[in-house]
Amino acid sequence: QVLLVESGGELVQTGGSLRLSCAASGVTFNTYVMAWFRQAPGKELEYVAAIADVDDDSHVRDSVKDRFAISRDNAKNTIYLQMNRVKSEDTGVYLCALALRTRVPRTTPGPYDYWGQGTQVTVSS
Repeated sequence: QVLLVESGGELVQTGGSLRLSCAASGVTFNTYVMAWFRQAPGKELEYVAAIADVDDDSHVRDSVKDRFAISRDNAKNTIYLQMNRVKSEDTGVYLCALALRTRVPRTTPGPYDYWGQGTQVTVSS
């Protein structure tokens, strides 16, 4: 059984930094694409970043690419989302996802087969 568990979400002030983690189990972690999505209150699920298994090919959405970075540690079966200079619009539940059937980062939810429960990020001014 594949299990994804996010952590690291917290209340942070505007301009601050935090790092989210997503630990995977029940899967050969280093062969799959992983991603972060977020959902703000009252809004649809939004893609944030994704990272592939091959050569750490990664992609971050344009609106945050100067502030966020995605990385993975295959030895720990974990991916990370480093969030810098956070803004109020970064508030939301951040979820990680795993795709079984693609080898390249995907920016829509459809290709992802497993999802974590999410971790709450709240940015205060």
